[in-house]
Order: sequence, then C-alpha cells, then structure tokens
Amino acid sequence: MKLVTYRAEGREKVGACVGDHVVALPYGSVTSLLASLGTLRAAAEKIAQDPSTPRIPKAEAALLAPIPRPNKLLCLAGNYSQHIREGGGSVPGKEKMTPRVFMKPPSNTIIGPGQPVILPRIGNKIDWECELGVVIGKTARFVTEKTAMSHVAGYTIVNDISERDLQIGVHRERRPGDEWFDWLNGKWFDTFAPMGPCVATADEVPDPHALRLSLKLNGEVKQDASTGQMIFRVPEIVAFVSTLVTLEPGDVIATGTPAGVGSTTNTFLKPGDVMEVEIEKIGAFRTPVKAMA
Repeated sequence: MKLVTYRAEGREKVGACVGDHVVALPYGSVTSLLASLGTLRAAAEKIAQDPSTPRIPKAEAALLAPIPRPNKLLCLAGNYSQHIREGGGSVPGKEKMTPRVFMKPPSNTIIGPGQPVILPRIGNKIDWECELGVVIGKTARFVTEKTAMSHVAGYTIVNDISERDLQIGVHRERRPGDEWFDWLNGKWFDTFAPMGPCVATADEVPDPHALRLSLKLNGEVKQDASTGQMIFRVPEIVAFVSTLVTLEPGDVIATGTPAGVGSTTNTFLKPGDVMEVEIEKIGAFRTPVKAMA
C-alpha cells in the first residue's frame, strides 16, 4: 500500500492511494497503522478496495507529510561516494567507516508536498538533497543486520535542505568544532525537511537498493542516481542507528544524498524556485521556495 496523510474537513486523515484516488482509512495516524501493520494490513486493504469507501481524486487531496510528527528524523551524512568526492572529500575503505548520523528536529523542519521551503534571513547558500527515507514500523534496539529489515515498515522521500554557509551574525573567536556545529545548525531551519508523498509499504519496494532517485530544479535535472550507490545499505543503517537510540514506529531515517547538490556549482535556492523530487516505486512531489516574510 501507499499510505498518506491528508487534510479534509478541517482535520488530518489517513488514506491509501488506489489508482488515481485517495481512499479514507479509519485510523488515527499513519504511525498507528504502521505499528500494527502486520495485523491491520488485510483490514486496511479490504477497506481501500471497497468501492463504497469514501475517496477523493488524488489531484484534489491536500497531502501533508505522510508522517507529520515522527518522534525522530535521523539523517545520514556522506553515504554516496560521488557526493563525498564532489565536496572535495575522499572515501576510505568501507571497513574503516561507520555511518555518520545526525538529527533534524521534526516538529519544525518537516513539511508536506506543495508546502514551501522558507529561506531564512541568516542564510544565502541553501541547498537541496534528495534522499530515500526509511520508515520504522517496529521498535528496534541493538538489532542485527540480519533482522533489521523486519523493523522497516516502508519508505518515503526526504529532501534534506541545508544551509551551506551559516551566518551567525556575531563576531566570534573561532573554537574547535565551530565549523561542524555551523554545518549541523544549518540543517535545522523551519521547513528544511520536505517529506512525501506517501509511505510505500515494504512489500511495494522489494529492493530498496535498486531505486532511481532524482531531483529537478525549475525543470532541470540536478540529481539522478540509484540507491544502489549507497555506501551503507538499509540493514546496516538500521542496525547501526539502533545501537545509538531506540527506534520507534514512525521514526524516519534519511539515508543520504547522491552527487548533484547545488554547492558544487555554486547554485543555491532562491525565491520562486521549484524543486521536484522523485524516487521509483514511491512517487514524486514538488516544493516551491519562498523568502521569509
């Protein structure tokens, strides 16, 4: 199934995409459905296929982020070799690496399809990063790579928007770590995690390492790659992250971005731009860019 969260009649609703329509499902949230997917799947599929179930054309659905308020939004840095190299870095042997994981605050960064990225007042080098998002369906703590996939409920798309040259506005004496913290803080601005258009359940994506992903800016292709190019694959990522924090149903892990980010050509987002991200078997969505009022 492809599960969505949408707004109708003044409230959030859960639905499933069936053909060109969104069918209403009687669940409180996508997260609650994911947490019980094993037992609720048959019931949800039966409801979705029932022609008497309320439905609206997909084009008319006011889609929100499929998981608007996950407990955690975790992201990988440097998980595609070509992206590391385009930034001037080198890639050691995988056996000498571990995943680099950071967090974005979900309550202020996550937005849904069609909602605008708002450019902050203290940044002017705002970049894009199309990424496969892994959605957790079952609590995971110290799981192994062998069992990790049993904790994955499905997949979504995350655009990890990043400020590449954070302007603090304070004359400061440089300290060790300032550059790293500036990089991290540049990930945290409001609206900096567009997500959507759905959660494609794991049965819809039998191999998450064989998906084409792309990002267009104003119709021009900027990123075009395969998830097969990831350094660390989904089982490795889930197992590693589960040693750091307890993963809970609805948590999202963005698995890193391929080459083609704007900083390599000194091209950054500006008001009026439109991004379109797409990942095979999941879908696509557009994100406009606006200046802060």
